[in-house]
Amino acid sequence: MKETQIDWRKTVEAILEKANRPFVPISKSFIQLPRGSEKRSSVLSKFVTNGDLRGLKAYLLIAASASSPDTDNEWYTSLPLQTWARAFGCSETAGSVATAKTAATRIFSRLQERQLIEKSRCGRERKIKVKLLAQDGSGEEYQRPASRYIRLSHDFWKRRLDEDISLPALAMLLVVLGERTPCELPTEHMPEWYGWSADTAERGLHELQNKGLIRKEQHRKEAPLSPTGIAIVNEYYICPPFDKKTLDSKLRAHKTRGEKRERTNRMGR
Repeated sequence: MKETQIDWRKTVEAILEKANRPFVPISKSFIQLPRGSEKRSSVLSKFVTNGDLRGLKAYLLIAASASSPDTDNEWYTSLPLQTWARAFGCSETAGSVATAKTAATRIFSRLQERQLIEKSRCGRERKIKVKLLAQDGSGEEYQRPASRYIRLSHDFWKRRLDEDISLPALAMLLVVLGERTPCELPTEHMPEWYGWSADTAERGLHELQNKGLIRKEQHRKEAPLSPTGIAIVNEYYICPPFDKKTLDSKLRAHKTRGEKRERTNRMGR
């Protein structure tokens, strides 16, 4: 029987609410390895070249759900498999609960193969415990990034942008978030820098512009080796709600609400 008891969006919203922060930090090493590395493309390219949009969205949600470490400094979230399947949207396309669970299990398997998570059973309820590993795909222990990270606003889910974004657009959104604003992104360098084609990058950037998530400005600059001595370059700006100003404002408001709750709790004791 197909699962229809609860809207899967409510499950996503509950996961974000429990995380108790307005954004998810993603290490830049997930998107691109540091300068000086043997190659610059990182684990994100594996999602893109394998066409794994569902896996990428699932991973970002898992990263959003694990907001603090336990006493052993492990970052994980434990939920029933059926809940994970619903959160990943598997129940929307599957014909039965069993099929949805199978789809979620396959997603977990792909993420484990990319050494981004460890999955295990825990507790009497046999929940699925999903532990984060290093975001560069090395398989090492996860550490919350203190530098070289991007902030993916929870508005990605709250505004339901995850429902209709394509894989090229999502990949390029992460890329733009990892660059200084404004940034130049010559697409001919995408294979070397990020591990996917110029055409994929161009399609992603075009979609982001159409959705109003980035804007493009063209500028002239000196190019002594060009026929005219002038080159036209594109500069990309991130737009609300993903820009730094909006996120900083949300973070301040979030901290203020937390402080007010703490004062209220102390007064009630």
